[in-house]
Amino acid sequence: MPTEKYTPTATPKWLGYALQSLVFMSGQQKSHCASNEIAEHVCSEATLTRRVLSRLVKAGIVEAREGREGGYALHRKPEDISFADVYRAIQMVEPLYAGLLDTTISGPFAEETREMFTTVINESEKQLIQVLERHTIADLIKKINEGN
Repeated sequence: MPTEKYTPTATPKWLGYALQSLVFMSGQQKSHCASNEIAEHVCSEATLTRRVLSRLVKAGIVEAREGREGGYALHRKPEDISFADVYRAIQMVEPLYAGLLDTTISGPFAEETREMFTTVINESEKQLIQVLERHTIADLIKKINEGN
């Protein structure tokens, strides 16, 4: 009987690590970067970095190569990768508003409150995506370069 591979739940931290990893890879002269090198740069552990990068590979944002000269590299230009692309690739199961709906499990008006909270969460998620669509990895690189 086949067993399903365990996939950890993405958290908002994953988005930050993903964006920073993409910036790091864009600035490298070599074709592919090792996961431990990327992890060190973004102050994460290599295992978590590989999990994050695997989602970016699956979404076609990053390419992975195995072997001695292997590693990870951008599959698209920084200006063609929006923050929304990365957000969707990470597939955070728990929205940034974690726990809001947990407060509406029981009580005299829990159902109505949950319905309203769900509406607000869905609306704000749509607006978040619209904002993330306006920013790219190239924008982040430019901002970083202005600071140096």
